[in-house]
Amino acid sequence: MSTANTVELNLGVDNEAAPFYLPQHNEVELFTHAYENQLPVLIKGPTGCGKTRFISHMAERLGLPLHTVSCHDDLTASDLVGRYLIGDGMTQWHDGPLTRAVREGGICYLDEVVEARKDTTVVIHPLTDDRRILPIDRTNELLHAPKNFMLVVSYNPGYQNLMKGLKPSTRQRFISMSFNYLKPEEERRVLEAETGLDSANAQRLINLATGLRGLKDMDLEEGASTRLLVYAATLIKAGFDPVEACRAGLVESLTDDEDTITALMEVVKANF
Repeated sequence: MSTANTVELNLGVDNEAAPFYLPQHNEVELFTHAYENQLPVLIKGPTGCGKTRFISHMAERLGLPLHTVSCHDDLTASDLVGRYLIGDGMTQWHDGPLTRAVREGGICYLDEVVEARKDTTVVIHPLTDDRRILPIDRTNELLHAPKNFMLVVSYNPGYQNLMKGLKPSTRQRFISMSFNYLKPEEERRVLEAETGLDSANAQRLINLATGLRGLKDMDLEEGASTRLLVYAATLIKAGFDPVEACRAGLVESLTDDEDTITALMEVVKANF
């Protein structure tokens, strides 16, 4: 299917209930094929480039419940699978989000999976090959994932280090997609569709984002995300001063360094 057909597929009548999403390439078609063939998916890309929005969009398109887990340093296998808890004078088993998704079907989305503790990857491995099973030792159960279950993980390669990288043996269990920031014209369409901002101010924000992402001599971990652009556009659309909207919606979220903030605000003032 061509990119043009993919766009038509996403903007068709059957997409009205889905969150707005503008495809970058053929990711909608690829994701759909992965689901239909019961393949797990790994999504890579910088913060705020649209990974989570894409998953929400696809869950709605496919008519699937979405179980999202924001992974962090303290997330354990028990947090995903479940644990016994004491309540009403007795001990009861409570499913975690991964187990609920396996029992009931739907997409289980582990956002920033490399942030979770290493024992979590051991749990998901049996769900990523042709067995599609989830052993639960604590309840002595062996769950077989239904056809409408799908495992999706994401991470930001820019945050990886030797301690938090995704092991090659884990990466090779997934269909992989790379995301990046949209092209300027596409990103402007997203701002206008998401916030109702006028074209002139949307273009100013895109020019600003392009300038910030191109800065090489600033100590910025990442460039301005589409998510931050939407925040700034929302403030401007609501009547807030554009320069101050960019300070709150972009600059202050990119850095804590006062000298860098001052320098970035000069870039903002050059665009507004």
